[in-house]
Amino acid sequence: MLALKLTLVPLFLLIVSMSGKWWGPSIAGWLAGLPVVAGPILYLLVLTHGSIFGAHAAERSLSAVFASEAFNFAYAWTCRSRRWSIALTAALTAWFGAAYGLSLLPASTGWGALTAFVAVCFGQSFLPRTSAAAVAVSLSRADLAARMAAGAILTLIVTSISGRVGPAWSGLLAVFPLLGIILSVSSHRAHGEQFVISLFRGMVLGRFSFAAFCLTLSFSLPRQATLPAFAEAAVLAMTVQWCTRQAAKIRRSKPSVLPVAARD
Repeated sequence: MLALKLTLVPLFLLIVSMSGKWWGPSIAGWLAGLPVVAGPILYLLVLTHGSIFGAHAAERSLSAVFASEAFNFAYAWTCRSRRWSIALTAALTAWFGAAYGLSLLPASTGWGALTAFVAVCFGQSFLPRTSAAAVAVSLSRADLAARMAAGAILTLIVTSISGRVGPAWSGLLAVFPLLGIILSVSSHRAHGEQFVISLFRGMVLGRFSFAAFCLTLSFSLPRQATLPAFAEAAVLAMTVQWCTRQAAKIRRSKPSVLPVAARD
């Protein structure tokens, strides 16, 4: 079990981080939206505490999309006029405040799905807009090691305290933006606030596949074996991720039509 905790999430992060070099940026972007951190953590929680515990944790992970968007929203708006340390403080404050509020919600898949939907709509509508593009950036060995170490640390913390904090906070902490912290701070320092805003706006699209993954687990874990439940959730998440990216490509490829008065 300890070996799984130390290697499972870092292995997934390694694959996603290196996929741009191996298979190109389009595949890397597609994989980045999948639950590569929360998914393995939820699997370890099921192995440790059982399917019912894992189903309740998945419900909370679903609602934690709202906390993730709160983090992105606070960082994106603060970084426009403040340095990265102040933006990060504001973002973490927003995340913990949102997570605490989510912990008070009734334990319900319906509440989790509604909260995730509201969060995606909120992020799409109210994140700052920018014309900058978050292009693929090559990773140094230090960046890659930091991502893998962050994944291992988060896994150890959540699985170690899960028995004491229960499924609600276990599910919320499984979505703690440890990787988001690394990405936002490093991008802010290296490329500026416009790059970070573009990065956050791109993350909104990946919320749909994450929500599909957690929603499927909340229904399937109490009713079937662990591996089939996670396999079904992973397939659905990949399908949703592919569909949303295809829809985004079609939307971007449509030519903008100016009104007649504007053309004249």
